[in-house]
Amino acid sequence: MRGGALDFLRFLASLLIVLYHYGAESPMRIERFAQVFSRGFLATDFFLMLSGYVLGRAYGGSVLRGHISTPRFWARRAARVWPGHLVVLAMLAVLVLALNSFGTDAHKPSRFAWDQLPTQALLIHAWGFPSDGWNLPSWSLSALIVCYALFPTFWRGVSKIRHAWLLPLIGLAILTAFEVLAEVVFKHALADLQFQYGVIRALPLFILGVCLARTVDLRWPSERAAKGLLWGGVVLLVVTQPLDRYALPDEWMFDAPSLLAIAMIVLGAGRLPVKRPRAWIEEGAKLSFALFITHIFVGVIYWSAVHKLIDTVPIGIGWQWLMWLAGFPLAYGAAWLFHTYVDQPLQDRIQPLLRKSS
Repeated sequence: MRGGALDFLRFLASLLIVLYHYGAESPMRIERFAQVFSRGFLATDFFLMLSGYVLGRAYGGSVLRGHISTPRFWARRAARVWPGHLVVLAMLAVLVLALNSFGTDAHKPSRFAWDQLPTQALLIHAWGFPSDGWNLPSWSLSALIVCYALFPTFWRGVSKIRHAWLLPLIGLAILTAFEVLAEVVFKHALADLQFQYGVIRALPLFILGVCLARTVDLRWPSERAAKGLLWGGVVLLVVTQPLDRYALPDEWMFDAPSLLAIAMIVLGAGRLPVKRPRAWIEEGAKLSFALFITHIFVGVIYWSAVHKLIDTVPIGIGWQWLMWLAGFPLAYGAAWLFHTYVDQPLQDRIQPLLRKSS
């Protein structure tokens, strides 16, 4: 049921990603106030893990019963993210062209290299192709396209395991193996990999989410234990955030407990029934995808104007902070408009066509 803890966490994570990306535009780097403001990668990790969990809960039964084939499943999932992504990318391209035609550059023009546009449009830029500009967060969509293709195989595999408590351990073991791979091959922690290697980062988190979904399918743990996992995960996540990740001997000493806490939260919240669904939480979660893919576009427009204004007119630091804060309701309002008048109408047309063709 929608409108519960997982929907709330999904909405909260999308806001944290926006806060992380917009933090660079603040009058003072906001991570100086608290280390948590530099932890946008954890919100992304939560999204990747939650994607595996949600798909397992929503489509796992259909996959096992043969009601949905792998190509059909991939087509439906790709159609969910690709059209909205292409629309936003086209809007960005038009915006950059317009700014250039007026004799000015987009804010941070080095991020808009035209030779990187095709790989982003094809959503293959997390498959080893260099691309760290344009709609930057879309690397995770590129990585998830691969995860979607492999999901039926993953689900059939975890469904053969009958001991529910083994599944989270298997998922965590796979995540650890990928962490070792990243350290050995790329000389970086998994969370610090370049975006072009996004598939390597996304796969173990997605698989862990799938394992957690199968665990809940087997009705493990008990609801009482799930509450303990949920709140224990929250406490562990809060306790780890004040740590300076780069002051530790290895980044994994911060990443491991943080990811364990996120897994505990997903498993605990997913196992608990939604007894009091909230409509505003459900709507916020539905807007999270639109917010995720549009906030960079909004930021290019808004921060280009703000920085141009600050460069030409003396503006006090207090007003600069107010202008920075104003960027968040603007991003949310734009996401609502995009969801209501672009993305949802597109899905209302596309998904019925896919069902008919199958």
